[in-house]
Amino acid sequence: MATPDFVLALRAKIGHDPLWLAGVTAVVLRGRQVLLVRRADNGQWTPVTGIVDPGEQPAVAAVREVLEEANVVATATRLASVGVTEPVTYANGDRSQYIDLTFRCAYVSGEPHPADGENTDAAWFDLDDLPPMQAHMHGRLASALSDDPAAAFER
Repeated sequence: MATPDFVLALRAKIGHDPLWLAGVTAVVLRGRQVLLVRRADNGQWTPVTGIVDPGEQPAVAAVREVLEEANVVATATRLASVGVTEPVTYANGDRSQYIDLTFRCAYVSGEPHPADGENTDAAWFDLDDLPPMQAHMHGRLASALSDDPAAAFER
C-alpha cells in the first residue's frame, strides 16, 4: 500500500494542505552489498523508504518497510542520519514534507523482490557498482556506511 490509512484519514480532513510526516530510510547491508529498490512512481533506485505509523518506533518502521517492500528480513543496527526533505507535491495535489531518519540495517534473510507494488525491482548492488541515484540518497547511503557511531545531522 503506497499511502497509509492514517494519512488518507488526515487528507480527508485537511485536503491538499501541507502535511508533516516522519519517514525512514533503511540502508540494508549484506557484506559489501546494499539492498536497493526501483521506485514505481519515478523509476529511481533508492534504499527502502517509508512512513512511520502513529506510535511506531522508527527503527521498527525501517525493518517493517524492508520486509513489506523487498521481502527481506533485516535488523536496524544504528541511526545513521536525521534530515528534512524538500517539500513534495504529489500528482493529486497533496503536499507533504518529511523528517527522515536513516538507519543502517543488517541483512538477516530473504531474497529481494518487489513485494508490495511500490517498486518495480529490488536487488543487491556492490558498493563499488551502484546504479545512478539522486544526491540526497547518496548522502543517506554515505551516512549509513560511515563508521562514526553518532548519527549525522543535516544543518
